[in-house]
Amino acid sequence: MSKEINQRLDWVPNARLGAMPTVSSEHHRYGMRHFAVGVTIITAGHGAARAGLTATAVCSVTADPPRLVVFVNKNVAASQRVLDSGALCVNVLAGDQEEVAKVFAGMLQDVHGLARFEHGLWNEIATGAPALDGALANFDCRVIKVFDESTHHAFLCEVLATRERNDGEALIYLNGSFHRVAQ
Repeated sequence: MSKEINQRLDWVPNARLGAMPTVSSEHHRYGMRHFAVGVTIITAGHGAARAGLTATAVCSVTADPPRLVVFVNKNVAASQRVLDSGALCVNVLAGDQEEVAKVFAGMLQDVHGLARFEHGLWNEIATGAPALDGALANFDCRVIKVFDESTHHAFLCEVLATRERNDGEALIYLNGSFHRVAQ
C-alpha cells in the first residue's frame, strides 16, 4: 500500500490570514444550521459487529474515479467499525425515512447499538457494510485513505457499488429539523 501524502507541500498559507482568530464553535454551528443538506446514514460492519450514525458531512470528490469523502466523529462506534473493516455504506435517505434518521442520530431514547438496525430493512451490497432498503441511493465503498481532522476522521472512499430509486422525496436537515423535498 502506498503511503503518498497527496498534499501540496509547496503551498504556504497566507500568513496574515493565519494570524486571524477563527469564529467560535457556537457561531460556526449556528451558521451551519442554515446550510440545507441531504441526510445520510453511514454504516459499517466488521464480523458480527455493526454500527451506524446519521450524518450530513458527505461529499462527492470525483466521478472518475468514483470517490466520496465521509467525515465521522472519532468518538462514535461507527468510526472504529469503518477503521476495522476498511469499508462503509452511505445510505442517502428518502423523505419517508425520518424515523430511521432519528434512530441513528440518537434522538430516540433507549435505542442503541445493534438495536438501531431493527429499524428499517437492511442487507448488504458488496463490502459487507449494511445497506438500507428503500434509500434514495446507497454508495457501498472501500476506504482508501483516512485523514485525522481534529474531532473527526475524514474517510476518502472509492465507490464499489450503487443502488438507487427514482421516486420519492429527499430528506434534508435545516435549522435543527428534518424536512422533505419533492423531486
